[in-house]
Amino acid sequence: MVKRDYYEVLGIGRDASDVDIKKAFRQKAKECHPDINQGDDTAEHLFKEVNEAYEILSDNNKRQQYDQFGHAAFDGTGGASGFGGFGGGFEDIFDTIFSGGFGGRSSGRRRNGPTRGRDIRYDLSITFEEAAFGIKKELEFTRIESCSECDGTGAKKDSDIITCVACNGAGQVQQTQNTPFGRFVNVVECSSCNGTGRIIVEKCDKCKGDGRLRKKHKMSINIPAGIDDGQILSVSGEGEAGTRGGPPGDLRVVIMVKPHKLFERRNYDLFLEMPVSFTRVTLGGEIEVPTLDDRIRYKVPAGTQTGTTFRIRGKGIKHLHHKGYGDLYVKVNVETPKKLTEDQLEALEAFEKSMSSKADSEQSKNTKKDKADSEQHNKNAKKDKGILDKVKDAFH
Repeated sequence: MVKRDYYEVLGIGRDASDVDIKKAFRQKAKECHPDINQGDDTAEHLFKEVNEAYEILSDNNKRQQYDQFGHAAFDGTGGASGFGGFGGGFEDIFDTIFSGGFGGRSSGRRRNGPTRGRDIRYDLSITFEEAAFGIKKELEFTRIESCSECDGTGAKKDSDIITCVACNGAGQVQQTQNTPFGRFVNVVECSSCNGTGRIIVEKCDKCKGDGRLRKKHKMSINIPAGIDDGQILSVSGEGEAGTRGGPPGDLRVVIMVKPHKLFERRNYDLFLEMPVSFTRVTLGGEIEVPTLDDRIRYKVPAGTQTGTTFRIRGKGIKHLHHKGYGDLYVKVNVETPKKLTEDQLEALEAFEKSMSSKADSEQSKNTKKDKADSEQHNKNAKKDKGILDKVKDAFH
């Protein structure tokens, strides 16, 4: 099923502010909330869509990724199982909207229902080259997994699980309070079963009734070419185990790219400051330019000045999930020689004298030319004045 655009789901434009997003979410969530539309599968689906859209657009980092890459930014995860589950992470907002519930029911999720597992964050440090070309990495981390001994039930045997008699399996009980303003009924969590709706007679020896255990986990992950510092890879179902049959969370791998000693990255372009000898930029010729994967020859024009930047197309970073590469920008820094032999010094002094003589010659030529131009101007002025006098005389 094709996912709808998150902005379309909330009925807002792409330039919507944080306040607009929250306002739209409140309105949409109230319209399709399951407490209002009991038994309506379509409303439940819409509610999950609204929940998912708000989870992404209310987070500035996730919203930026979505605006750039769309649904592909999250590797196909999402929906109720990918972003906190049915209403997950939004109880505070729902409690505000549906304070007191509808028809005496509690607005929060029932604790005896399936609960999605928590997401896990993993910070992965990689080199500049690994980010540029992609690599397969082995990860090892600790997570909460379902107990293999009891299959996550927490009991020795299935028959050891009985329904809580205090709440009849609801996980909630009603408390009635008489006040001067009338009779109030409040729904609270059942204290006998801690809101689970069940009692375990004999607990599993391995997990002690929790149904889950903390274990070390190893897995491999492919880092795509072109990924940048701070970007997040999402691996569906590799987070912590859910409870009471709920789905597992996701693994969020945060990429941290080490800086390169030569190159600086800006989006998909690379920037390099290249030292070039004085004679090479003066005379022109080929220089050897390093790239991320090889070295290339580049012809520098004669008379190139320090600070000049050349663009080499296609030698930058590969575009993430797309064809094409960025460019390499090479900034020339002219190297001034520090130690010279006597012959080299004499040659430079001779060169300096020749440049000074040439400059003096040019200045002399310019002076003579300026003098000639001045004399010609005076002659033309006298001539023009004579013509003007004749025109004046003709009208007298």
